[in-house]
Amino acid sequence: MKSFSLCHRRVAFAAMAASLMSLMTCCGAIAQTPSTIGNVERLDDSLDQYIAKGTKIEVLAAGFTWTEGPVWVPAKEDGGEGSLLFSDIPRNSIFRWSENKGIELFLQPSGYTGNTYYGLEPGSNGLMLDAKGRLVMCEHGDRRVSVLTTDGGKRTIVDNYQGKRLNSPNDLVFDQDGNLYFTDPPYGLPERAEDKRRELDFCGVYRVTKTGDMTLLTDSIARPNGIGLSPDEQTLYVAQSDPQEPIWMAFPLKSDGTLGQRRVLGNASEAMKEFPGLPDGMAIHSDGTLFASGPGGIYVMTPEGKLLGRIITGGRTSNCTFDSDEKWLYMTADDKLCRIRISN
Repeated sequence: MKSFSLCHRRVAFAAMAASLMSLMTCCGAIAQTPSTIGNVERLDDSLDQYIAKGTKIEVLAAGFTWTEGPVWVPAKEDGGEGSLLFSDIPRNSIFRWSENKGIELFLQPSGYTGNTYYGLEPGSNGLMLDAKGRLVMCEHGDRRVSVLTTDGGKRTIVDNYQGKRLNSPNDLVFDQDGNLYFTDPPYGLPERAEDKRRELDFCGVYRVTKTGDMTLLTDSIARPNGIGLSPDEQTLYVAQSDPQEPIWMAFPLKSDGTLGQRRVLGNASEAMKEFPGLPDGMAIHSDGTLFASGPGGIYVMTPEGKLLGRIITGGRTSNCTFDSDEKWLYMTADDKLCRIRISN
């Protein structure tokens, strides 16, 4: 998920973070792990402009359960350091990583506030900053997209479609006008697609305008997951984590906010024979290049679908995001938080 459009704005997030400092206690069970894993597979020389030869994948921390939804929080204008927020879905928690402080617990509960057991993945998934710098969350257990306000309280952005509760919002992205796009597969429901609590019989991709109007963009994707926008906001990218059709898709965005005919960028069927995982979250570089998670790592491809190479972690890799200056790509990979240096 990409947030570079917010990099030069004053973020209200800073005030919000200060009000939640009491929650930010270091979790001793999570090791700070300065090590490297995997390798970079080069399929085209143009990958060199993004990742220099010999660059290693750094492991920043490990010992989580299942990491997801990373978002970079830019440094405060008064000189504070930037930080990364990411979800640990089974732990119903959001963690914060920074260069100086390492890992801290940021928010718990993050996606389920009920008082009964709610499956193995109750927490928040995708995270994003809105135009005001507030943290916006896809919540599995509470089945909604919410925003954490500057005074620390949550507000629901959307939790239903035509009166029926959402499945479990997964990933999200904002455009420059403040319109929200998100995916809604069933992975956060305790019994997933067969859960008796499910109210919608499809998995949707939605658009919510800044005024709150909600539109179903498509219900034709079996398992929509990661989502992203091209820099010119003319194309919406969606990853499908369906083992029967594990693909990355591009949809033209029409002027009225609806989608045109889909175009398949890539298919991960063969890669699934080599590594675990499926197409999942993504980050879009400012030049339009896609960094999309898939079996075993991050797949770097052009907007036309040409695969330039892979950042191979070797395991299930859920998502990624850039920092403000696109100098680092941060990756959530199974129980780890990783990063790799990006050339610029």
